[in-house]
Amino acid sequence: MRVGIDALALAVPPLALELRTLAEARGVPPAKFVDGIGVERMAIAPLDEDTVTLAARAGAAALAQAGISASEIGYLVVGTETAVDHSKPVASYVQGLLGIGAACRVYETKHACFGATAGVLGALEWIRAGGGKRPRIALVIAADIARYGLQTPGEPTQGGAGVALILREDPRLVEIDATIGHYASDVHDFWRPLPSKDALVDGAFSVECYLNAVTGAYRNFQEEREETERFSVLALDRLVYHVPYGKMAIKAHRQLLAEEGLDAAAADATFAEKVGPSLTLPRRIGNSYTGSLYAALGSLLATDPAPLDGARLGLFSYGSGSAAAFFTGTVVAGAQKRVAGLGDALERQRILAIDEYEALFHARNDLDTRPYAAPEGPATSPRYLGVDGGKRRYG
Repeated sequence: MRVGIDALALAVPPLALELRTLAEARGVPPAKFVDGIGVERMAIAPLDEDTVTLAARAGAAALAQAGISASEIGYLVVGTETAVDHSKPVASYVQGLLGIGAACRVYETKHACFGATAGVLGALEWIRAGGGKRPRIALVIAADIARYGLQTPGEPTQGGAGVALILREDPRLVEIDATIGHYASDVHDFWRPLPSKDALVDGAFSVECYLNAVTGAYRNFQEEREETERFSVLALDRLVYHVPYGKMAIKAHRQLLAEEGLDAAAADATFAEKVGPSLTLPRRIGNSYTGSLYAALGSLLATDPAPLDGARLGLFSYGSGSAAAFFTGTVVAGAQKRVAGLGDALERQRILAIDEYEALFHARNDLDTRPYAAPEGPATSPRYLGVDGGKRRYG
């Protein structure tokens, strides 16, 4: 059975902050942020945008791209680490906003940045299991708004996006192979205490945990393969990594290729071709947490100048805490044309001044208690309208 990604859609906030602007405001040489982190700008959510609206917008776009109706979805998962409620899942809000029917598995997954991949792997297993009278079609959405405190080391690694995937048999973008390499470890490298809006991170330790997970997941992938000959990552045409910021992908690439005996210089020589196009859109989005790997995959398909029909891919997903997976897939013929224009919304973002960005940052502290205000006219896309009787309302 051929299963995998049939559609991939991206939703980004309409605002952004240039990393150069942030660096100048913080008295830091711009190159330290732009080149040192590998990010040009970070998406900034306005006050009527949250995890739910990003997820719903991405989901609607994925349904349209696939040419299917909401009633055909039998499995709906939202992976997020910036949920809006401790009990009611983001997926339930999305179900209502998109009009997905009652005969559907609906839930939310959380494991830091690994949450969406947990949903993807579960959906693929559900599809492969088969059964029932109708085709098994899943909608898995990664949606997050990455936030750290002002003037903290994490501040330049913020961002946000929603990335939605339609998964089914006979996919038209990427066929995903059945073998998955897993790695998990109980570590405290990144966390967000329940009362806190801002994430906390032990930066150097988190990088160490990420790189340990690259090695662990890849080695487990080798062990899980049924074939007797050793798999070589060098045979893959492209590699896509979880990319909280661009420079992390370089570290990951070096770590993975070290398993094949290549030193850093040799790994770097392959980076531009095998990884570079996957970073084009993430450089202009910033950190999208659970969406990071899938934004990078979309970037690869939408921006790689080379024809990728039949290209073999390696994908690595990581979530702090920690969990990781390494898996492979094949690009389906015509996939690049199907996602052309994926990053067009980035061209329409309004670039903020530093004072606008800081004012928005402070205003979002009160988002959970913002009084409900009915929209003056029909909503053209999902928007957060505030809290009414303790319930979040959307238009």
